Amino acid sequence: MKKKMKINVSRKTIFVVLVAIVLVSFSFKSKFFEVAKQIEIYNTLFKELNMYYVDEINPADLTDKVIKNTLKDLDPYTNFYNEQDVEDVRIRREGEYGGIGVSVNYDKRGIEIREVYKGFSADKAGLKAGDVITVIDNQSIENMNRDQLSSFLKGTPNSTFSVKIDRQGSLITKEITRDKVIINPVPFSEMIDEETGYIVLTRFNEKASTEVKKAFKALKEKGMQKLILDLRSNPGGSLLESINICNFFLPKGKTIVTTKAKIKKWSNTYRTTNKPLDLEIPIVVLVNGRSASASEIVSGSLQDYDRAVIMGQRSFGKGLVQRYRKLTYGTQLKVTISKYYTPSGRCIQELDYTNRKKDGTVPKFSDLGINEFKTQNGRIVFDGGGILPDVITKESTKTKATEALVNSSAIFNFATDYYYKNPDLAVGDSYDFKDEDFVKFTNFLKTDTSFVTQQEKLFKEAYEITSSKKITKEYAKIKSILFDAKIAEISKNDDILKKVIREEILHRYVYEEGVYRYNLKKDQTITEAVALLQNQYEYKKLLSAK
Repeated sequence: MKKKMKINVSRKTIFVVLVAIVLVSFSFKSKFFEVAKQIEIYNTLFKELNMYYVDEINPADLTDKVIKNTLKDLDPYTNFYNEQDVEDVRIRREGEYGGIGVSVNYDKRGIEIREVYKGFSADKAGLKAGDVITVIDNQSIENMNRDQLSSFLKGTPNSTFSVKIDRQGSLITKEITRDKVIINPVPFSEMIDEETGYIVLTRFNEKASTEVKKAFKALKEKGMQKLILDLRSNPGGSLLESINICNFFLPKGKTIVTTKAKIKKWSNTYRTTNKPLDLEIPIVVLVNGRSASASEIVSGSLQDYDRAVIMGQRSFGKGLVQRYRKLTYGTQLKVTISKYYTPSGRCIQELDYTNRKKDGTVPKFSDLGINEFKTQNGRIVFDGGGILPDVITKESTKTKATEALVNSSAIFNFATDYYYKNPDLAVGDSYDFKDEDFVKFTNFLKTDTSFVTQQEKLFKEAYEITSSKKITKEYAKIKSILFDAKIAEISKNDDILKKVIREEILHRYVYEEGVYRYNLKKDQTITEAVALLQNQYEYKKLLSAK
């Protein structure tokens, strides 16, 4: 009797499993059919447009726009890259390319030089920030699109080309020979005093851990006993490079980051695998609101293991991992595949892109509440919105107007104007951007048109579409009121803006290296970090659960 009962149970189990398999199979086929159906709809639409639309259609441009429009409602890190974009990504990842050693901006005028890297061919040819390249090898490049423009300056090292540049209204001709440009992710490292070393890491490309290790060893030879690692404004990059850097200061076998994905093979736990460089040296890691991704893995892991004091402002809050997937014809998709978690279990992702609101705004995970986690020593840390520093440095809260200003070209334009008005300015240790200089900057904004607030934009649009004599009569008065309100808003952040403007100006005179060297003595956060490292009682107290 019992034996028969077992057989019946077994048959029921088999039946349930078979039903489940059928349902899963049906679901998969249904989903696959829906994907295939939508692709076929697009293909037929594309053919009909190409055949019958009254004007010529650029197939590549149309497809590029369609794909990017498809992805825009996902997170901003899931992107499609055409062939030229793929090359740009490779350069950022590998840190080497054939070019002239500049960062640029593309617009209708041509190629605007934003920064000149010291010692490379653009510097040797005498190019300056603010120059606009308008002609290359006798070909005008005005009104070209970004993809066309980005290919002009890159090429085989030692190849030569001629350019015509617009410099403050004067046309100048230059001959430039391309170099092999190497982007060092550690652009500066130096001893601040007899015991304290300072390393800047600006990106996590494939050279990041190698260059940090090289800088660390060089500073140790100079007597370094304490370290400041500056990750401010570092947007991240390679996950593996961030793990390697954590491994310099943490024992072998420690969990650094855990990823959780929809695809099982992409859900992993990453641990340190090498012998560390130094397990004892006191460390302060500097972060700010633009420190993201791999920067947060390093700062979060060192915080969770109580290996370093984190100082500065709350980091950006990017707890998502991307991977590149090859597509046809040399294109690629960078797709978000997982979320990552620090050793204590924190996911520091700030924005919830999955639940984007109808008006397009993205809610914050922290709006639903934050959770407590504990470090190795038992200190309380939190998830939901970046890495909160152990020591928060004082800084005013950015207004929307200030955000708009920093994202515009106004500060860059002012620095260019300032440089040509003060070509022989001495920018030694005593130089500073003072209150009277800030007033000059606000006066400059009266003529610069790149910084426009939402209120000014709406008022201008209303003025242009109405024929009201009353608005026309009051136009100058209202425009002046809106300008004054704008200046009042950005003046609330004069502490932030003075530093940003000062650094932009310094780049014109002493390059990137000179800016870092200047900041060793003038940057308030670095000064606070040095003071903390000198006070080892306070340093150890911060890392203690008590």
